[in-house]
Amino acid sequence: MPGRQAEQRETHSNPPHDSRLTPREAALVIFAKAPVPGQVKTRLSPALTEDEAATLHGSFVLDTLERTKAAIGKFKLPVDRFLACAPSSRHVFFRIMEARHGVTLLDQQGEDLGARMRQTFDSLFSQGYRRICIVGSDVPSLPLTHYRDAVESLTRHDVVIGPASDGGYYLIGLTQPRPDLFTNIPWSTDRVLALTQQKAAAAGLKTALLPAWGDVDTLDDLQALIEESAADKKRPKQERVFSMRTAGTLELLAKRLRARQT
Repeated sequence: MPGRQAEQRETHSNPPHDSRLTPREAALVIFAKAPVPGQVKTRLSPALTEDEAATLHGSFVLDTLERTKAAIGKFKLPVDRFLACAPSSRHVFFRIMEARHGVTLLDQQGEDLGARMRQTFDSLFSQGYRRICIVGSDVPSLPLTHYRDAVESLTRHDVVIGPASDGGYYLIGLTQPRPDLFTNIPWSTDRVLALTQQKAAAAGLKTALLPAWGDVDTLDDLQALIEESAADKKRPKQERVFSMRTAGTLELLAKRLRARQT
């Protein structure tokens, strides 16, 4: 969740701004792992090979970069985009994303997902941003309006959450640092959303919920996405949601999965 700059950019201390423009107050951060075989989408194996899972993951990251850019442009959102990278922003994949998609790179830092999100929020709030959203890269068909609504909700709420169908969330946004929302959470379980909402309510925070959306963790999730993509392909081109890249990847994976079952 923001080509190529001088070596000092590796510190990522401040986002770039055109001095002729009013500095933006909101940040949208895409959390992503490099598409390294064996390190991403591991729950899709052995149904998918490690290379197939990595290819799919890489396409999802590209989708999220493209769709966030499209949402910002379509709705004229006052948002800077960042790409929070794991294991390191120095990975060549992220350097290419920086050059091609105009995102600023950040390193994910922390022992678990909660610590990494907390550190990202803290870092960007310290830079002066007042509305910050973090989105995962497993929602390639997320409607552009969800990004708009997330950013705009933070003008009226303290927290915005995009619930995932598995009991987690695909997006979270804040207007101030809230480390309590990221501690003592059993990450990668179906209790993440409920516990986060409980913590927000206990702290007296006003929370907005986006529509629920499915992410892709399991083979059942992948099969559902394949069906969604196939239905999307029947729509007129101007109404299609899936990128040609991801639609083609899903179609190929569907054929391979059928072949492996025979």
